[in-house]
Amino acid sequence: MSAGFAWGCVAAVQSSASVRTAACVTQRSCGFVARRRVTVAVRPAASAKSVMMADVEELKKVVGYKSVDDYVSSGMVVGLGTGSTAYFAVERLGQKLASGELKDVVAIPTSLRTKEQAESLNIPLVTLDTHPKLDVAIDGADEVDPALNLVKGRGGALLREKMVEVMADKFIVIVDDSKLVDGLGISGAMPVEVTPFCWEFTLNRLKQAKSLTGCDAKLRMADGKPYVTDNDNYIVDLYFTEPIKDAQAAATEINSMVGVVEHGLFLDMTTAVLIAGKNGVEVKLK
Repeated sequence: MSAGFAWGCVAAVQSSASVRTAACVTQRSCGFVARRRVTVAVRPAASAKSVMMADVEELKKVVGYKSVDDYVSSGMVVGLGTGSTAYFAVERLGQKLASGELKDVVAIPTSLRTKEQAESLNIPLVTLDTHPKLDVAIDGADEVDPALNLVKGRGGALLREKMVEVMADKFIVIVDDSKLVDGLGISGAMPVEVTPFCWEFTLNRLKQAKSLTGCDAKLRMADGKPYVTDNDNYIVDLYFTEPIKDAQAAATEINSMVGVVEHGLFLDMTTAVLIAGKNGVEVKLK
């Protein structure tokens, strides 16, 4: 393993009252090795099986809870992500505020559905207008490559996610191990948010882009109509038969197109990735 990266492994144990994951995280930097042990308490599983044997949803819960337990402290401004894994981070934040374990935390949601969940948990919400600098943002991802670059936005919230997460001192990504890829763009759509005005013109420009050679571009549909984002825009999904050769060049070229609002390449933003898998939780640091 190269310097500057850290990996972790988690063993899961079952107690009568709760399920706990004991994480032994190994960090390597400049030839030195440091280990730290952390314990994350989560709700008891429905059966006596350990978290190692739990289904994907239970593992998402573990990694979502761990992200809040490890990275959120009282007094912070927190970015709340969107999606099935981020849901559990929001849930955990609500629990810790309700219990008094965390105090004076405010949060910025990245979608209307996250806003609704946060409000239901009485999490105080603010916006970038009043709190332009965040201590930490926590969110899922659709793809994570070996350099911790991401594809995000298959859930449709890419613009608000990027606006919030790029302003965070730390960006913590929480995923299950199915999201790990050798190169970006290979496991499904790479979304691009576009204006409804002349969307087909923008779609054709994306298909013709040099950095996106070979991609297929399709307008995202929902119930027979164009899918509409929280920002009243459309999404063009790009599909590739092989990984994007130069993600940075692709991001630059896409951003240069008038009619494009934002793209789903989140490059050089990640602080840490918490990865839930059948063997527990792995931590990878950049």
